[in-house]
Amino acid sequence: MEALILSFFTFLSTLSGGLFSMKNRDRLHYIMSFTAGVLVAVCFFDILPEVVSISANQHLPIVNAFIALVIGFLAFHILEKTIIIHHAHEGEYEKHQHDGQTDKHHTAVGLAGALGLSFHSFLDGVGIGLGFHVNPHVGLLIAIAVIAHDFSDGLNTVTLMLSNKNTLKKSFFLLLLDATTPILGVLSTFLISIPDSLLQLYLGFFAGFLLYIGASDLLPEAHSKHSSYKMIGLTILGVIFIFLVTRVA
Repeated sequence: MEALILSFFTFLSTLSGGLFSMKNRDRLHYIMSFTAGVLVAVCFFDILPEVVSISANQHLPIVNAFIALVIGFLAFHILEKTIIIHHAHEGEYEKHQHDGQTDKHHTAVGLAGALGLSFHSFLDGVGIGLGFHVNPHVGLLIAIAVIAHDFSDGLNTVTLMLSNKNTLKKSFFLLLLDATTPILGVLSTFLISIPDSLLQLYLGFFAGFLLYIGASDLLPEAHSKHSSYKMIGLTILGVIFIFLVTRVA
């Protein structure tokens, strides 16, 4: 029951971050700069240290996780470029160019990224549930950490959707999905368990996925028309924010 109650606070945290992003969508380039720093920092201050810990505790080869990281990076790169190439060819065939089909603004790219973040949020819920199966103290610490960074999860989900020309309605639907999945993750811990060997590979894959989105998508797009020292500062602020969250939580 405690895990379910705390998962509801993760819902509120994620929802708040997403609504903030929607309300300030006219300043989306600033949010993208901050979000890019958040995503890159999550990889290095949160996910990869967890990978190292799991690998050491379970005596698993850490190189497997880094192979998964490279695969995750390349998988999203291939997915994104395949979508772009497909739409470019479609535009040539139809003798006209659709808005956004000659650059990176493709709704399917944003959808794929948001779904990946939702799956990660599901595993956040799994972490809360498993923590409470160990003891209430461990579960509470994990829940505090998840609640603390779920605001940025909501930001990330909406930013990815809107920056890739998805509608507000669809962006809000994906935000709700991202906010709900931690609750589903908690519930799933009463039914399933995830082997640490698979968790190590998943975390590595997801780190590569986040690195690609942050460094190859959000940062270049944010600076494409509005590059400034303020934008650089917001990216650094995003990194500092996650560093402090991971150290405190």
